[in-house]
Amino acid sequence: MRTHDVSTWRQRRPGPHRVGRAALVWAVAYAGFGLACVLSGTPLLHIGGDGTGLGPAWGVVAAGMTAALISAAVVRYGMRPALRVLLLSACALTGVMAFSLFMDVITLMAGQGVDSWASTVNKALAAAGAVLLAATARSDRLTAVPTGTAAPKPSAAPRSVQLAAWAGTLAFLPYAAMKTHWASGGTFAGVTGEEMLAVSERNGASGIFLTLESWGLDPTALLALLGVFLLWGLVRPWGQAFPRWTPFLRGRRVPRALPLAPALLGAATLAPYGVVGIGYLLLVTGGAVTMGRGDFPSEGDALLVAWIGITAFAVYGVALVVAVRSYWLRTRPAA
Repeated sequence: MRTHDVSTWRQRRPGPHRVGRAALVWAVAYAGFGLACVLSGTPLLHIGGDGTGLGPAWGVVAAGMTAALISAAVVRYGMRPALRVLLLSACALTGVMAFSLFMDVITLMAGQGVDSWASTVNKALAAAGAVLLAATARSDRLTAVPTGTAAPKPSAAPRSVQLAAWAGTLAFLPYAAMKTHWASGGTFAGVTGEEMLAVSERNGASGIFLTLESWGLDPTALLALLGVFLLWGLVRPWGQAFPRWTPFLRGRRVPRALPLAPALLGAATLAPYGVVGIGYLLLVTGGAVTMGRGDFPSEGDALLVAWIGITAFAVYGVALVVAVRSYWLRTRPAA
């Protein structure tokens, strides 16, 4: 397939001052959001549905003010090595504050309500800030790209990366089977399909969610299928050029950000969420800590379901990290 010259697009990328101003505006707005939560007494961290006080809101204020000072220094003095380190540190901090955003997105896509809208907005703002701070840290390098760059030809990921994609795919099979079994009216972990449907309704599931469940189609299982499709798009050539089975688009280049944006969000959320969750479940299994039974008859039933779900998210999240890195490297414009 013919490569496309992208040198003009690369040269038009904004420089450090322009991106720094955008990061500065975000940082001030983020600090203002945190201060508004403090003044209104709105908690930003919820565990088990209960707020944990105003400490996280004060943390948002501090993070926003710190990022504002760093961004203002970049705008005033230009990019310096010390400022780059500070920007990347602030980027990592805001990335941590965006923890579990993807889970909220999945919850909303499945037609259910989140524990706290303020918490979800905070995660979304933190994710946007992490992107802006990272872009600011790299902006001076991106503007120095030589002319004559071109998009590489579509290629498959190395075998090791494709094996990781297979692991991420297979990890979702028990989860999808469990959810589909419930949706079809079966009983698992001491809970019937009718009881799970009642739980979903009690948690504020939308009419579409409940309708799909009544048809034997679990929306979260369908979202898992969509996630697997994204994973394989990152490791196969059709993720770089639309294949023949896509009408009107066949043969055209896939915009690089189209798979990377959701994949980066998923990788940054699911991988740490799953890995931390595995650690927690190991402590519960070993008897070091206890876990509530929730809507299940016993803690053992709740633990079984948790192992199935968290394992799927952990393995898939790590596979997504590996696939994103491979796709990023394989699609970089080459001189």
